[in-house]
Amino acid sequence: MQVPRQNALGLVSPNKTSSKSDALNVALGEYDTGWHDPALSLERAAELARDASKVGADLLVLPEMCITGFTMEAASFAEPEDGQSIKALGKVAADNRLWIIGGASIRKTDGRYVNSALVFSPDGELVTSYEKQRLFGYAGETDVYSAGESHCVVDIGGMSLGVFICFDLRFPELFREVGRDVDAFVLIANWPNARQRHWEVLTQARAIENQAYMIAVNRIGEGGGLTYEGGSIVFDPWGERCDRAAANGSLRIAEITRSGVERARKAFPLPAAVAR
Repeated sequence: MQVPRQNALGLVSPNKTSSKSDALNVALGEYDTGWHDPALSLERAAELARDASKVGADLLVLPEMCITGFTMEAASFAEPEDGQSIKALGKVAADNRLWIIGGASIRKTDGRYVNSALVFSPDGELVTSYEKQRLFGYAGETDVYSAGESHCVVDIGGMSLGVFICFDLRFPELFREVGRDVDAFVLIANWPNARQRHWEVLTQARAIENQAYMIAVNRIGEGGGLTYEGGSIVFDPWGERCDRAAANGSLRIAEITRSGVERARKAFPLPAAVAR
């Protein structure tokens, strides 16, 4: 299928001389986002961004609903596209000259609440967004939020990234639909520790079956009566872990490359019917 792209090309990564570089340095922004405390979460996100910038990251990925925690109180925290939290995270991106992808807010769009992932450029611009397609009915998400209906593929530094949120992970067909059009998946989550093993297996599987990098970022801490253990990780197109602790020890980073994807697909070509 032809995937509609929400293109961010032309906004050059601050740590690259060209938007067509082969490599992208990614920081995993795993942290305790707190619960119903946007100011605290933004303060912690800003600290992570400063650390990510210091270690040369191009992109910082933050968890799902990082401003509020995975809340069903949408009416209390929803914001428009120019809302305070969205502007604040855009400023964090601009202050640190980073791309940022994260669940920066609950958005109210056309009278409906959506659980969204927002993409900010190093200029602080909200470039594009993705609305979660598979809602977690077990937690009542289907009663509060509306599901998205389209994919989001964004180009950053010459790398094509498909953006997904949490429960989407359990639906391989979503990833397969964009798999051959991307170099990497970015998955942001609030994935409870009760199903941590599922997180580990499914993130690796999505990388292997699509021969693409999987960048998966989960929160830690407690919120809404649930405990989160993180487990943020980057798998390469072979399903091998490739993230490492940053030099300052404050977060984990990984380098992903377009050539790494090309080599994997050339070395082990999959039939088109399977690959797509």
